[in-house]
Amino acid sequence: MSRKYFGTDGVRGLVGKSPIVPEFGLRLGHAAGKVLRSQGVQRPTVLIGKDTRISGYMLEAALECGFAAAGCDVVLVGPLPTPGVAYLTRALRLDLGVVISASHNPFADNGIKFFSAGGSKLPDVWELEVEAAMPEAEGCVPSEQLGKARRLDDAAGRYIEFCKSTFPNHLTLKGLRLVVDCAHGAAYHIAPAVFHELGAEVIAIGAQPDGFNINKDVGATAPDALIRAVQAHHADYGIALDGDADRLQLVDRHGRLFNGDELLYLLAMDRKPAGVVGTLMTNLAVEKALQAQGMEFVRAAVGDRYVLEELLARGW
Repeated sequence: MSRKYFGTDGVRGLVGKSPIVPEFGLRLGHAAGKVLRSQGVQRPTVLIGKDTRISGYMLEAALECGFAAAGCDVVLVGPLPTPGVAYLTRALRLDLGVVISASHNPFADNGIKFFSAGGSKLPDVWELEVEAAMPEAEGCVPSEQLGKARRLDDAAGRYIEFCKSTFPNHLTLKGLRLVVDCAHGAAYHIAPAVFHELGAEVIAIGAQPDGFNINKDVGATAPDALIRAVQAHHADYGIALDGDADRLQLVDRHGRLFNGDELLYLLAMDRKPAGVVGTLMTNLAVEKALQAQGMEFVRAAVGDRYVLEELLARGW
Protein backbone atom coordinates (compact mmCIF):
# COMPACT_ATOMS: atom_id res chain seq x y z
CA MET A 1 0.00 0.00 0.00
CA SER A 2 1.47 3.33 -1.05
CA ARG A 3 1.50 6.44 1.10
CA LYS A 4 -0.54 9.45 0.01
CA TYR A 5 1.21 12.24 1.90
CA PHE A 6 4.47 10.90 3.30
CA GLY A 7 7.56 10.79 1.08
CA THR A 8 11.13 9.71 1.73
CA ASP A 9 11.45 12.19 4.62
CA GLY A 10 8.02 13.05 5.95
CA VAL A 11 5.50 15.38 4.36
CA ARG A 12 6.85 18.25 2.30
CA GLY A 13 5.60 20.84 -0.16
CA LEU A 14 4.92 24.47 -1.00
CA VAL A 15 3.34 26.43 1.83
CA GLY A 16 -0.27 27.35 1.04
CA LYS A 17 -0.70 24.38 -1.28
CA SER A 18 -2.02 21.07 0.01
CA PRO A 19 -0.77 19.42 2.12
CA ILE A 20 1.29 22.25 3.67
CA VAL A 21 -1.71 24.18 4.96
CA PRO A 22 -2.86 24.71 8.57
CA GLU A 23 -5.91 22.47 8.23
CA PHE A 24 -3.69 19.55 7.25
CA GLY A 25 -1.27 20.22 10.09
CA LEU A 26 -4.11 20.12 12.62
CA ARG A 27 -5.50 16.91 11.16
CA LEU A 28 -2.04 15.31 10.97
CA GLY A 29 -1.33 16.10 14.60
CA HIS A 30 -4.71 14.76 15.65
CA ALA A 31 -4.21 11.54 13.65
CA ALA A 32 -0.68 10.98 14.96
CA GLY A 33 -1.95 11.52 18.50
CA LYS A 34 -4.74 9.00 17.98
CA VAL A 35 -2.25 6.44 16.68
CA LEU A 36 -0.05 6.97 19.74
CA ARG A 37 -2.99 6.44 22.09
CA SER A 38 -4.17 3.38 20.16
CA GLN A 39 -0.76 1.84 20.81
CA GLY A 40 -1.35 1.96 24.56
CA VAL A 41 0.21 5.33 25.44
CA GLN A 42 -2.43 6.81 27.72
CA ARG A 43 -1.12 10.35 28.01
CA PRO A 44 1.46 10.83 25.24
CA THR A 45 3.89 13.73 25.28
CA VAL A 46 5.12 15.07 21.95
CA LEU A 47 8.10 17.35 21.31
CA ILE A 48 7.84 19.83 18.42
CA GLY A 49 10.86 21.62 16.95
CA LYS A 50 11.28 23.61 13.77
CA ASP A 51 13.71 25.52 11.57
CA THR A 52 13.56 29.27 10.97
CA ARG A 53 10.98 29.53 8.16
CA ILE A 54 8.22 32.06 8.65
CA SER A 55 5.64 29.32 8.06
CA GLY A 56 6.98 27.36 11.03
CA TYR A 57 4.86 29.46 13.40
CA MET A 58 1.68 28.53 11.56
CA LEU A 59 2.42 24.82 11.30
CA GLU A 60 3.65 24.64 14.90
CA ALA A 61 0.34 26.09 16.12
CA ALA A 62 -1.69 23.76 13.90
CA LEU A 63 0.15 20.64 15.06
CA GLU A 64 -0.04 21.73 18.70
CA CYS A 65 -3.81 22.12 18.34
CA GLY A 66 -4.20 18.71 16.70
CA PHE A 67 -2.15 16.89 19.32
CA ALA A 68 -3.95 18.63 22.18
CA ALA A 69 -7.32 17.72 20.65
CA ALA A 70 -6.22 14.07 20.57
CA GLY A 71 -5.24 14.16 24.25
CA CYS A 72 -1.47 14.61 23.88
CA ASP A 73 0.72 17.01 25.83
CA VAL A 74 3.13 19.09 23.75
CA VAL A 75 6.63 20.39 24.46
CA LEU A 76 7.70 23.27 22.19
CA VAL A 77 11.42 23.87 21.67
CA GLY A 78 11.43 26.46 18.86
CA PRO A 79 14.22 26.45 16.26
CA LEU A 80 16.40 23.39 16.79
CA PRO A 81 18.41 21.15 14.42
CA THR A 82 16.68 17.96 13.35
CA PRO A 83 19.21 15.79 15.24
CA GLY A 84 18.52 17.92 18.32
CA VAL A 85 14.83 17.06 18.19
CA ALA A 86 15.70 13.37 17.89
CA TYR A 87 18.11 13.64 20.83
CA LEU A 88 15.75 15.52 23.16
CA THR A 89 12.83 13.20 22.35
CA ARG A 90 14.94 10.29 23.55
CA ALA A 91 16.69 12.09 26.42
CA LEU A 92 13.44 13.43 27.91
CA ARG A 93 11.72 10.03 27.54
CA LEU A 94 8.98 11.48 25.36
CA ASP A 95 6.69 9.53 23.07
CA LEU A 96 7.15 11.30 19.73
CA GLY A 97 9.31 13.98 18.14
CA VAL A 98 8.17 16.28 15.34
CA VAL A 99 10.34 18.46 13.11
CA ILE A 100 8.83 21.25 11.01
CA SER A 101 11.31 21.82 8.20
CA ALA A 102 11.89 21.50 4.49
CA SER A 103 15.61 20.94 5.05
CA HIS A 104 17.66 22.47 2.23
CA ASN A 105 14.66 23.81 0.27
CA PRO A 106 13.82 27.54 -0.08
CA PHE A 107 11.79 29.32 2.61
CA ALA A 108 8.52 29.01 0.66
CA ASP A 109 8.56 25.23 1.21
CA ASN A 110 8.03 23.45 4.49
CA GLY A 111 7.50 19.95 5.80
CA ILE A 112 6.74 17.75 8.79
CA LYS A 113 8.61 14.63 9.89
CA PHE A 114 8.41 12.41 12.93
CA PHE A 115 10.79 10.63 15.30
CA SER A 116 10.09 7.70 17.58
CA ALA A 117 10.56 7.71 21.36
CA GLY A 118 14.01 6.28 20.71
CA GLY A 119 14.97 9.19 18.46
CA SER A 120 14.86 7.31 15.16
CA LYS A 121 12.71 7.81 12.08
CA LEU A 122 9.45 5.89 12.14
CA PRO A 123 8.79 3.06 9.66
CA ASP A 124 6.52 3.22 6.63
CA VAL A 125 3.86 1.15 8.41
CA TRP A 126 3.50 3.82 11.12
CA GLU A 127 3.07 6.53 8.50
CA LEU A 128 0.39 4.40 6.82
CA GLU A 129 -1.44 4.10 10.15
CA VAL A 130 -1.40 7.87 10.57
CA GLU A 131 -2.69 8.42 7.04
CA ALA A 132 -5.46 5.88 7.64
CA ALA A 133 -6.50 7.75 10.80
CA MET A 134 -6.68 11.17 9.14
CA PRO A 135 -10.24 10.94 7.71
CA GLU A 136 -11.58 10.45 11.27
CA ALA A 137 -9.21 13.01 12.85
CA GLU A 138 -11.73 15.63 13.88
CA GLY A 139 -13.39 16.88 17.01
CA CYS A 140 -11.55 16.37 20.29
CA VAL A 141 -11.36 14.19 23.36
CA PRO A 142 -13.47 15.13 26.41
CA SER A 143 -12.34 18.35 28.10
CA GLU A 144 -10.72 16.60 31.03
CA GLN A 145 -8.50 14.65 28.60
CA LEU A 146 -7.29 17.56 26.44
CA GLY A 147 -3.55 18.02 26.11
CA LYS A 148 -1.45 20.87 27.51
CA ALA A 149 1.48 22.71 25.94
CA ARG A 150 4.66 24.14 27.47
CA ARG A 151 7.93 25.57 26.21
CA LEU A 152 11.32 24.06 27.00
CA ASP A 153 13.39 27.21 27.39
CA ASP A 154 16.78 25.50 27.70
CA ALA A 155 16.44 23.19 24.68
CA ALA A 156 19.29 24.86 22.79
CA GLY A 157 21.60 24.69 25.81
CA ARG A 158 20.83 21.02 26.37
CA TYR A 159 21.68 20.18 22.78
CA ILE A 160 24.87 22.26 22.82
CA GLU A 161 26.06 20.29 25.85
CA PHE A 162 25.19 17.00 24.17
CA CYS A 163 27.14 17.92 21.03
CA LYS A 164 30.16 18.85 23.15
CA SER A 165 29.93 15.54 25.02
CA THR A 166 30.51 13.62 21.78
CA PHE A 167 33.91 15.29 21.33
CA PRO A 168 36.74 13.33 23.04
CA ASN A 169 38.03 15.05 26.18
CA HIS A 170 41.66 14.58 25.20
CA LEU A 171 41.16 16.64 22.04
CA THR A 172 40.72 20.38 21.65
CA LEU A 173 39.97 22.89 18.93
CA LYS A 174 42.17 25.56 20.52
CA GLY A 175 44.32 27.32 17.96
CA LEU A 176 41.94 26.61 15.08
CA ARG A 177 40.01 29.27 13.22
CA LEU A 178 36.73 27.94 11.84
CA VAL A 179 34.08 29.44 9.60
CA VAL A 180 30.66 28.00 10.45
CA ASP A 181 27.86 28.57 7.92
CA CYS A 182 24.47 27.97 9.53
CA ALA A 183 22.39 28.61 6.37
CA HIS A 184 20.26 31.09 8.39
CA GLY A 185 18.66 27.91 9.68
CA ALA A 186 17.99 25.91 12.81
CA ALA A 187 21.63 25.76 13.96
CA TYR A 188 22.21 29.54 13.94
CA HIS A 189 22.35 29.64 17.76
CA ILE A 190 23.78 26.14 18.21
CA ALA A 191 26.71 25.37 15.92
CA PRO A 192 28.82 28.50 16.56
CA ALA A 193 28.46 27.99 20.32
CA VAL A 194 29.47 24.31 20.14
CA PHE A 195 32.71 24.99 18.27
CA HIS A 196 33.50 28.08 20.36
CA GLU A 197 33.08 26.19 23.62
CA LEU A 198 35.34 23.43 22.28
CA GLY A 199 38.08 26.04 21.94
CA ALA A 200 37.96 27.23 18.34
CA GLU A 201 37.94 30.80 17.11
CA VAL A 202 34.62 30.92 15.25
CA ILE A 203 33.54 33.16 12.40
CA ALA A 204 29.80 32.59 11.92
CA ILE A 205 28.03 33.29 8.65
CA GLY A 206 24.44 32.53 7.68
CA ALA A 207 23.50 33.06 11.33
CA GLN A 208 20.95 35.88 11.04
CA PRO A 209 17.63 34.24 10.14
CA ASP A 210 14.69 36.47 9.33
CA GLY A 211 12.14 33.84 8.35
CA PHE A 212 12.76 34.29 4.63
CA ASN A 213 16.49 33.82 4.05
CA ILE A 214 16.99 30.19 5.07
CA ASN A 215 19.36 28.46 2.61
CA LYS A 216 19.47 31.59 0.44
CA ASP A 217 22.97 31.79 -1.08
CA VAL A 218 24.46 30.17 2.03
CA GLY A 219 24.69 26.75 3.65
CA ALA A 220 25.53 23.27 2.44
CA THR A 221 23.67 23.72 -0.85
CA ALA A 222 25.48 26.98 -1.66
CA PRO A 223 29.06 26.32 -0.49
CA ASP A 224 30.63 29.17 -2.47
CA ALA A 225 29.82 31.50 0.43
CA LEU A 226 31.76 29.25 2.79
CA ILE A 227 34.71 28.96 0.43
CA ARG A 228 34.93 32.74 0.09
CA ALA A 229 34.72 33.25 3.85
CA VAL A 230 37.39 30.64 4.61
CA GLN A 231 39.77 32.32 2.19
CA ALA A 232 38.92 35.86 3.34
CA HIS A 233 39.47 35.03 7.03
CA HIS A 234 42.43 32.71 6.44
CA ALA A 235 40.57 30.04 8.36
CA ASP A 236 41.77 26.50 8.93
CA TYR A 237 38.46 24.87 8.04
CA GLY A 238 34.93 25.74 7.05
CA ILE A 239 31.72 23.90 7.93
CA ALA A 240 28.47 24.45 6.05
CA LEU A 241 25.16 23.11 7.37
CA ASP A 242 21.77 23.09 5.70
CA GLY A 243 18.53 24.61 6.99
CA ASP A 244 17.77 21.94 9.58
CA ALA A 245 21.44 21.08 10.22
CA ASP A 246 21.29 17.39 9.34
CA ARG A 247 23.79 17.57 6.49
CA LEU A 248 27.11 19.32 5.96
CA GLN A 249 29.97 20.06 3.64
CA LEU A 250 33.54 20.86 4.66
CA VAL A 251 36.17 23.17 3.22
CA ASP A 252 39.88 23.11 4.01
CA ARG A 253 42.17 26.13 4.33
CA HIS A 254 42.87 26.07 0.59
CA GLY A 255 39.19 26.38 -0.29
CA ARG A 256 38.91 22.72 -1.32
CA LEU A 257 35.34 21.48 -0.88
CA PHE A 258 34.71 17.98 0.49
CA ASN A 259 31.28 16.61 -0.35
CA GLY A 260 29.25 13.89 1.37
CA ASP A 261 30.67 11.00 -0.63
CA GLU A 262 34.23 12.07 0.15
CA LEU A 263 33.42 12.48 3.84
CA LEU A 264 31.82 9.03 3.90
CA TYR A 265 35.00 7.55 2.47
CA LEU A 266 37.21 9.42 4.97
CA LEU A 267 35.09 8.32 7.93
CA ALA A 268 35.11 4.72 6.76
CA MET A 269 38.88 4.74 6.29
CA ASP A 270 39.33 6.15 9.78
CA ARG A 271 36.98 3.73 11.55
CA LYS A 272 37.47 0.65 9.34
CA PRO A 273 34.00 -0.86 9.90
CA ALA A 274 32.96 -4.27 8.57
CA GLY A 275 30.66 -2.55 6.13
CA VAL A 276 29.33 0.78 4.93
CA VAL A 277 25.81 1.75 3.86
CA GLY A 278 25.31 4.38 1.18
CA THR A 279 22.27 5.20 -0.91
CA LEU A 280 21.29 4.69 -4.51
CA MET A 281 22.88 8.12 -5.16
CA THR A 282 26.29 7.38 -3.61
CA ASN A 283 29.13 7.74 -6.12
CA LEU A 284 30.21 4.41 -7.62
CA ALA A 285 33.84 5.39 -7.06
CA VAL A 286 33.23 5.39 -3.28
CA GLU A 287 31.79 1.88 -3.44
CA LYS A 288 34.75 0.57 -5.48
CA ALA A 289 37.32 2.29 -3.26
CA LEU A 290 35.84 0.88 -0.06
CA GLN A 291 35.54 -2.60 -1.51
CA ALA A 292 39.20 -2.41 -2.50
CA GLN A 293 39.92 -1.83 1.21
CA GLY A 294 38.01 -4.98 2.14
CA MET A 295 34.83 -3.25 3.31
CA GLU A 296 31.41 -4.45 2.23
CA PHE A 297 29.25 -1.74 0.66
CA VAL A 298 25.44 -1.81 0.61
CA ARG A 299 23.06 0.64 -1.02
CA ALA A 300 19.82 1.67 0.69
CA ALA A 301 16.92 3.67 -0.68
CA VAL A 302 17.37 7.45 -0.52
CA GLY A 303 16.55 8.70 3.00
CA ASP A 304 18.54 8.52 6.20
CA ARG A 305 16.06 6.20 7.89
CA TYR A 306 16.63 3.56 5.21
CA VAL A 307 20.38 3.87 5.73
CA LEU A 308 19.91 3.40 9.48
CA GLU A 309 17.64 0.39 8.94
CA GLU A 310 20.37 -1.31 6.90
CA LEU A 311 23.04 -0.48 9.49
CA LEU A 312 20.95 -1.93 12.31
CA ALA A 313 19.92 -5.00 10.32
CA ARG A 314 23.56 -5.82 9.57
CA GLY A 315 24.93 -4.93 12.97
CA TRP A 316 27.27 -2.26 11.58
